Amino acid sequence: MGQLRRFLVERDVSGIGGMSIVELCGVARASNQAIEKIGGNIQWQHSYVAGDRTYCIYLADGEDTIRAHAELSGFPVTRITEVPQIIDPTTANN
Repeated sequence: MGQLRRFLVERDVSGIGGMSIVELCGVARASNQAIEKIGGNIQWQHSYVAGDRTYCIYLADGEDTIRAHAELSGFPVTRITEVPQIIDPTTANN
């Protein structure tokens, strides 16, 4: 397993913002099943659902692994952006 890096994955998913919690459970289940098949090279941290789009945070060894996850799970990838650093309010205290 290579070193995992953080990525923001944008997905255009028509109607996802109007899905019920039961439907979102199915979406999460499909993602988890794809991750199990791929192995330890990818971890899903969380996703934001906004309108017809999701913004997902993953740890992965590279973009190819994220694309493999998309293919297995059936969720499209609109854009992948590596996130090399994170700042938050506590960053000001450094």
